[in-house]
Amino acid sequence: MRPSMLAYLTSALLSLPLYATELPSLKLDANITLSGLSSGAYMAGQYHLAFAEHVDGVAMIAAGPVYCAQNSLGLALEHCFNKATSAPDMAAINTYIKQQQAEGKLAPLSALADDKVWILHGSKDATVYPALATTLYQQYQQWIKPDNIALLNDKAFGHTFPTDRTDLGRCDLSEAPFLASCNYDAAGTLLRYLLGEVQAKSSHTTGQLHALNQHQLATAATTTLAETGYLYVPDSCASGQQCRLHVSFHGCKQHAGNVGEAFVSGTGLNNYADSNNLVILYPQTSASSINPFNPNACWDWWGYTGADYATREGLQMQAVQQLVQALIQKS
Repeated sequence: MRPSMLAYLTSALLSLPLYATELPSLKLDANITLSGLSSGAYMAGQYHLAFAEHVDGVAMIAAGPVYCAQNSLGLALEHCFNKATSAPDMAAINTYIKQQQAEGKLAPLSALADDKVWILHGSKDATVYPALATTLYQQYQQWIKPDNIALLNDKAFGHTFPTDRTDLGRCDLSEAPFLASCNYDAAGTLLRYLLGEVQAKSSHTTGQLHALNQHQLATAATTTLAETGYLYVPDSCASGQQCRLHVSFHGCKQHAGNVGEAFVSGTGLNNYADSNNLVILYPQTSASSINPFNPNACWDWWGYTGADYATREGLQMQAVQQLVQALIQKS
C-alpha cells in the first residue's frame, strides 16, 4: 500500500468516534439538572415539564416559552424566532400544558414548585427575539416559586453561548460554533444558580470525554438522534465518588456533525464538572433533509417528530430520558 493511502486510512480511522465498550461505572444521584441553547433551550424546557419529578433545575439560553410553536412550523416562524411582532398565544399554550399534565403526559404541577429556573437572553440576539425570554419568565412564574426564577436579559450578547474564554469570536455575533468570548462565564453562573455553591472550575479539563452509541443505549434514539452522543466524566466520578448528572442540549447547527467537539468541550461545563463531581451528558441530534425535515439538526420544539413532541410520549423526549436512565441505572 502506498504511504499516502496508508496515511489517509489512518487519519480516517482516527476520526471515527471511539465508543465506550461499556458505560463507566458511576454513582449518580437520581435527580438531574438541565441546560440548553436555542433549540436546546426549548428542548430543556420541554424535558423539564415532562420529567420534573427527576429534575431539580433548568437553565435556558436564547429561547421563548415552552410549547411556543404549538406543533406548527408556521407559528414557530411567526412567533418564536426573530420577529419583533412575536406574540405567542399564551392562553392556548398554557391550556394545552394543563391538559397534558391532567392526562399524565407531563409531570404534575406539584413536581415543579421547588425547582430552580435560570433564563438568559442577549439583547443583541437577532435569531430569537429577546422579548420572548420575558414571556418564558412569565410562563414559569405560574409554576415556580418566585425566588427560584432568574431572568438575565440586559447583556449585549448575540445568539450564542457566552463564555469567559478569550480565544473565541465576537459576543454580539451568531456564528459557528455558537460559543463566544463575552467576558461572561455562563456555565459557572447557571450551575451556581441551579446547584448552589460550586467550586471554582479547573483551568484544564482532566476527565474523559466518552463517545456513546445513543442508538444502543436508547431504543427511541434510532430514528430521532445521531448515532453518537457524548459523556464527560471527571476522574473523581470515574473513581467511584458520588456525582450528579447534568444534561446539556446543543442548539441548531451546533451538533457534533457541524462543529465537531467544540460545544461538548468548549462551554466550560466540563471544567466545572472536574471540581464539582458532575457528569455532563451531551445528547446529539442529526441533520436530515427528509423524513424528518431538520436540515439544521435542531431539537424538536415545533413538531417534526410528531404531535406529542413536547410530552413524555415525544420520540426525542423518550430518547433522552432513556439515555439518562441508562446512566443512572448503571450507577
